[in-house]
Amino acid sequence: MEKSRFQVAKLVQCRQIRKSAGIIDSLDLYDIFIISASSRHCKKISKLIFFNTLDLHYICIMDELYYDALDLLKKMVSIPSFSRQENEVADLIENEITKYGFKACRHGNNVWSIAPYFDESMPTLLLNSHIDTVKPADGWDTNPFVPFETEDERIYGLGTNDAGASVVSLLAAFRYLADCDRDYNLVFLASCEEEVSGRNGIESVLPLLPKADVAIVGEPTCMEPAVAEKGLMVLDGIVTGIAGHAARNEGENAIYNAMDVITALRELTFERESEMLGPVKISVTQIEAGKQHNVIPDRCKIVVDVRTTDAYSNIETLELINKCVGEKCTLVPRSTRLEPSGIEESHPLVKRLKILGKKPFGSPTLSDQALMPFPSVKIGPGDSARSHTANEYICLHEVREAIQTYVTLLDGCHIPKNE
Repeated sequence: MEKSRFQVAKLVQCRQIRKSAGIIDSLDLYDIFIISASSRHCKKISKLIFFNTLDLHYICIMDELYYDALDLLKKMVSIPSFSRQENEVADLIENEITKYGFKACRHGNNVWSIAPYFDESMPTLLLNSHIDTVKPADGWDTNPFVPFETEDERIYGLGTNDAGASVVSLLAAFRYLADCDRDYNLVFLASCEEEVSGRNGIESVLPLLPKADVAIVGEPTCMEPAVAEKGLMVLDGIVTGIAGHAARNEGENAIYNAMDVITALRELTFERESEMLGPVKISVTQIEAGKQHNVIPDRCKIVVDVRTTDAYSNIETLELINKCVGEKCTLVPRSTRLEPSGIEESHPLVKRLKILGKKPFGSPTLSDQALMPFPSVKIGPGDSARSHTANEYICLHEVREAIQTYVTLLDGCHIPKNE
């Protein structure tokens, strides 16, 4: 049987690259990928390096994946895809998957594909990122829905960094790996409603997918692996007082009572601390009280943002917080389902990432990892500091690196099956 072009590229990846006439001692696949000259985008190369036909074929395959990824990213930017309004961009992803010869499945605005040769006896790896965005912040210098590529090789546009670049890079890796020999099943999922932790997002679609044993979650991490991620609880509380006239010494000010609660929360420390994620973080982020200037308020509402760690479950954290504030206020969670998440550093994926020179870290920001009841590692192109900001952008080399890293990480990797 004739080998596909991706299978031919696989042969190149498996063989050792020959030394090049003494010009260099060795050359790894990442070096080849970065310095490759493309018919669509050529750059000056400082050293003359000779490749045989298979080498050049591999380079062409990776360039094709890269430029297809950039084209798809620009199309995604051009389609507004706010959380719960992702229908059109989901259509785009569905059509893209079908165009490349894979079967696309869909539930709501979640789109996925299962690589050929699925075998229930093998473990399953999930590649996931999200297609929704926040609304654009004030201060954009360009139209956030018109992708703008600059001479210094950046693409500006809403969702480029968070998390369009991850979506297109993971899809590129899926295309490559689908044709490779694997001892694991492979599933690509572009999910919706991540930015609002919506119940119609990944939470609704996981029961429809093959049971996953591990996941790679694409989020902007500068391609460093987040092996742990903080969970989230949002708590609502009401502190009471007694109404009275502000001109007289009467009533009990609910705002003053709330200050005692806020001080207690600010000073609360927990006995246990996560080695990777540090302490639980508690922040009072909203306060509302009073009806008019001359009335002592009898109610004060507060909202508390709690970033939980693997040192405690969300329920345990909630109990300790309410014990701290006592009878002054009962804090009620909007949800306790967004638990801390992560993966053991002994997992083969993490070991291979370390071999690639990547440095595991704990992430303070939330992603769909929180809703995955199986191990997961968060890694993707871009920088979290650019997310949700005006003039959001992704660097072209970040997309290149992401595709190559995903492919190098996963090609030939052993994925253990969870019991």
